[in-house]
Amino acid sequence: MTKRLSVALDEALLKEVQKLTGARTKKEAIETALRAYVREKRVENLIRLAGSGIVDWTLKDLKTYRGLE
Repeated sequence: MTKRLSVALDEALLKEVQKLTGARTKKEAIETALRAYVREKRVENLIRLAGSGIVDWTLKDLKTYRGLE
C-alpha cells in the first residue's frame, strides 16, 4: 500500500540521502531512509531484549543473523 502526501523537507538533507544511498529519485531516497530507520530500531529493540529471557540470542548471534559480521 502506498500513501500519497505532500511534505516540506530539508532539500540539503534529501540530497545527502540521495547521494549516500545512490537513490535516483526523491521517493526512492525517502523510502530507503525510512527502511533503514525501521531496521535500526528493530535491531535496537532486539538488543535491548537480549538477556531478558524473551529473546535468547547474544549480540554476536544477532549480528550474524543480520549479516553484520
